[in-house]
Amino acid sequence: MAAFAHRLWALKRSAGDPSYDRMRTELGALASKSALSAAARGQRLPSWDTTWEFVRVLAVGVLGEHEDEVRARWRADWERVRDGVANPPPAPRRWKLPVAAAAVVLAVGVAAGVVLLRDPDPEAPAALPPLVPGDESEFAGDVTVPDGTVVPTGARFVKTWEFRNTGTVPWVDRSLRREGGFGPGDGCQTPAVVPVPDTPPGQSARVSVEVRAPDEPGYCQVYFKMTDSAGRLLLPGTRAAYFYVRVAG
Repeated sequence: MAAFAHRLWALKRSAGDPSYDRMRTELGALASKSALSAAARGQRLPSWDTTWEFVRVLAVGVLGEHEDEVRARWRADWERVRDGVANPPPAPRRWKLPVAAAAVVLAVGVAAGVVLLRDPDPEAPAALPPLVPGDESEFAGDVTVPDGTVVPTGARFVKTWEFRNTGTVPWVDRSLRREGGFGPGDGCQTPAVVPVPDTPPGQSARVSVEVRAPDEPGYCQVYFKMTDSAGRLLLPGTRAAYFYVRVAG
């Protein structure tokens, strides 16, 4: 895990060492600042979703590497680490070191740039609670235009997601608000706000947004968050809904 985290850290450095906040807000990583920060600390293996968001915005978005090749390479490496964590080798026999010797080992490790134990990131925010207690949402799937779909430049299409109300609060007068978009030129054009059908707890809702692809080939990605009728963010700790399409000239 430490070696994998170091690779993430090295990738971040090679991409200009953007802050985790910039990776999330400006470069479009669909993961929280705390999750991105934890991924490069090496204390635990990040989920594949977090790993991919970390790698995608840097290797593909900043460094311009081929997306499919990057995904395949990092996925294979992530799976090897995951399998190693699940099936660790037998623990070596432990030897006690005198305090002075332990200090020498620590000093050598620091000099070599290897730090396996770190304090938690003091800037990493705690998970944000919902605006209304008991409110929860679960992403149920893409109904139309799965991520990675190839569309022509200038194409018009409708993206539809399905969400499930897994909380105890009815959804009434809610919307999905566009929070950001990325891609060549002006990126994909969408309405700023799209309505969410009123949905009681335990039921599902489908939300659609009309999209126009950019006039330049490449890609576009747009993400949305749920708000109330006053425009207040309802589920700040929940991952944004988004779509991602490849745009062919």
